[in-house]
Amino acid sequence: MWPEGRRHMLRVEHLRLTPDHTARDLEYKIRKYLRIGRTTPMEYRIFRQSIDARKKPDIFYEYTVDVATPQESAILRKQRMGVRKIQEIHYQAPSHGEEPLLHRPVIAGCGPAGLFCAWLLAKEGYRPLLLERGAPVEERIRDVQTFWESGKLNPQSNVSFGEGGAGTFSDGKLNTLVKDTKGRNRLVLESFVRFGAPEQILYMQKPHVGTDILCRIVRNMREEIQDLGGETRFRHCLTGIHCQETGPKKELRQIVLNHTEPLEAQVLVLALGHSARDTFQMLYNNGLWMQAKSFAVGVRIEHPQQMIQQMQYGEKWAGRLPAASYKLAEKLENGRGVYTFCMCPGGYVVNASSQEGYLAVNGMSYHGRAGENANSAVIVTVTPDDFESSHPLAGVEFQRRLEQRAFQVGEGAVPVQCFGDFCRRIVTKEFGEIRPQIKGAFRFADVRSVFPEELAVSLEKGILAMDRRIPGFAREDALLSAVESRTSSPVRILRDENFEGGIGGIYPCGEGAGYAGGITSAAMDGLKTAEALIRRFSRPVEK
Repeated sequence: MWPEGRRHMLRVEHLRLTPDHTARDLEYKIRKYLRIGRTTPMEYRIFRQSIDARKKPDIFYEYTVDVATPQESAILRKQRMGVRKIQEIHYQAPSHGEEPLLHRPVIAGCGPAGLFCAWLLAKEGYRPLLLERGAPVEERIRDVQTFWESGKLNPQSNVSFGEGGAGTFSDGKLNTLVKDTKGRNRLVLESFVRFGAPEQILYMQKPHVGTDILCRIVRNMREEIQDLGGETRFRHCLTGIHCQETGPKKELRQIVLNHTEPLEAQVLVLALGHSARDTFQMLYNNGLWMQAKSFAVGVRIEHPQQMIQQMQYGEKWAGRLPAASYKLAEKLENGRGVYTFCMCPGGYVVNASSQEGYLAVNGMSYHGRAGENANSAVIVTVTPDDFESSHPLAGVEFQRRLEQRAFQVGEGAVPVQCFGDFCRRIVTKEFGEIRPQIKGAFRFADVRSVFPEELAVSLEKGILAMDRRIPGFAREDALLSAVESRTSSPVRILRDENFEGGIGGIYPCGEGAGYAGGITSAAMDGLKTAEALIRRFSRPVEK
């Protein structure tokens, strides 16, 4: 048992063990490396676990562990490589401000940014009101399944809209590159564990939970927010804002829900997600500062998971290690960057459409990652220079054109094409060895024609180049599906150093506002936004 409340400890790095090791082997390795006898008290916890497969067939698990022992001073005197004393960072919410808050803070969007913003505010006594245009996650699961089985789309409750956000129907990856000196990342992971995630996510190099577990986590989090005094209103879409001129910039006074319901509001957190196009337009019409930003578009590519296992781990360990992933990137002569994104081992391609007449795809894995195929997005960077105008919403229109074309060429189903036929510019007639693992209807179509020719050429060249890293990546029968268009928000809603946007009282937040790129970074941005509110305002007046 790890000592309660311990802050100082030893961090021991680069402990390597074969893939068939046991927990007892790890403890023996720690004691041997630190020269701690079997009778000496010692507690440890895993800080990081990764797989080193660079020199196949010699594959190792590599551990970094935190150790508590009364022999700490003696060990440090020995100055062993890879051993250092550390102080654990414990997250602390800021002190409360003094500005009066006359109404409960309102948070639009129940994705990870909105949920974590609301959760921290609720813990600190601010009784937030969460608005979600879609359904509770329990109902959302049924709506999505109905869409995949029948093609009947619910525009307000689908893979993109509803409690949990777009990341709920994904692989549920929880890694992030965001630098964290305040303990927010650890708080997010520990919170996920408390709400139902496996404890291993606290130390896995690439933690994931899967769609099946994410749904349970989201529900449990909502229930705690409500227990702490917060409120969630489903099927309530933000459709209007009313402001008042009070000085250098306008101040929020009221919001409108579902076009008909006014609500007094002093604070509005915009945790919208990357697909809230109608809301982006409404906010632009009301003068909120925003700008177009770069993002990436492309295809989903499917390979047999067993092929990826063998390429990554070799024959000896392919069937004995967790589902293998990959991350590839290429810089082309035309200046475009092509890279893989949101790789889903043992996963499924999913129809992620949220509007009638438009089609987008995404990738999803369940916790077990037991599907036959691996899939990932292969995407090419697009910038405002690629858009038809300098309008802040020009990137949204760029996405819409691609999605409309994908819907047309697939006649409403996910368009699919073998990579060899993509290169030859012909529609596929039959599958090779790879059979699609797709949630939703699919059909053979000209995937290449979805894209402007420069992007299609970039995708082709990028995939061919990636074959040098993973032989077989560019195999003729690798399956391409289109269109992967919602990799990140095409818009950035500008905010100042206090997280406030161009209208006083409005706080852009998370991935949809352009400040995050995944579940964990969005959750952390939700915490940062909540902190900004806590530092400024006192708790709302009880009514």
